[in-house]
Amino acid sequence: MLVPSDMMAAQSKMLYQLNKYYGERVQTRKGQIAKTLREVCKVVQDVLKEVEVQEPRFISSLAECNGRFEGLEVVSPGEFEVVLYLNQMGVFNFVDDGTLPGCAVLKLSDGRKRSMSLWVEFITASGYLSARKIRSRFQTLVAQACDKSAYRDIVKMVADTTEVKLRIRERFVVQITPAFKCSGVWPRSAAHWPIPHMPWPHPGLVADVKTEGFDLLSKETPAMTGKQSAMEGDAWVLSFIEAENRLLVGGCRRKCLSILKTLRDRHLDIPANPVTTYIMKTLLLYECEKHPREMEWDESCLGDRINGILLQLISCLQCRRCPHYFLPSLDLFRGKPPASLESAAKQAWRLTRELLTNSRSLEKL
Repeated sequence: MLVPSDMMAAQSKMLYQLNKYYGERVQTRKGQIAKTLREVCKVVQDVLKEVEVQEPRFISSLAECNGRFEGLEVVSPGEFEVVLYLNQMGVFNFVDDGTLPGCAVLKLSDGRKRSMSLWVEFITASGYLSARKIRSRFQTLVAQACDKSAYRDIVKMVADTTEVKLRIRERFVVQITPAFKCSGVWPRSAAHWPIPHMPWPHPGLVADVKTEGFDLLSKETPAMTGKQSAMEGDAWVLSFIEAENRLLVGGCRRKCLSILKTLRDRHLDIPANPVTTYIMKTLLLYECEKHPREMEWDESCLGDRINGILLQLISCLQCRRCPHYFLPSLDLFRGKPPASLESAAKQAWRLTRELLTNSRSLEKL
């Protein structure tokens, strides 16, 4: 295909600006986060070690591997989530019948006695393993561990929440979420994925992702807030973080995500947090479906992909709906104030317009 030379010149100018932005702004952000993580993880590991002494069922799974911490997610440069994997889910059946979007329950298998479970005192009268009860016990243990920790002067529990959140040095917040890993299984609520006849992801990658499986997290979701029906409190939240990471391999996908996260932190960090880094990641996955060929993820296309994702973000903010990638009935904007979505749409449009109309915009963004 013949491409007009002025179009190629514009593309290479854009790529030059993006690489410069990546080398300066993105790498600075990565460096600062890496430094924060080392400090934060030292404190969290100390607290979790103390929790384990008091209650050996809560074993810390936070460990550094090849320069990154397993089970740790960066929500923003000052906010992190650590997933604490629990053992022995074996005697429970996983049930996701769509009653609670984005959630599932763990029910004692037929013929299994409660006493066979490691988590016997957290099983409800109806035989469900209660996410809320486990989190409540864990919260008590973490509060005690903070008081005994060598870092007790700099670490405090965040009050007024059923989540287990630590505030470190008054600057950083870490949420610690008890979870079960479900490898080698795939939830019924995501059974439609991938859409048949879609060229991306290829069958090998799909098999890989489904083998990776998903996690069940004990945390609040907007659906539960304010509604405390027993079932909702006992339910576990489905999370596909690792499966999503597997999909974002190859081409400039990860680089694209790093740039989007940096743009988000610098220009779309709005009260009520309507645009999370997870929203950016979700829109990137949809962009992969729209542009299934590997050549469309070549470095030279980086600018086009970023502009496409930002335009999609504006569209979602204006419609006030952003479907979860694996669970499209789940709206990621659920519970966000309409005014914050409107404000984010305007801000996202300003940012996109600047990128589209000014070839040197990244120098000051």
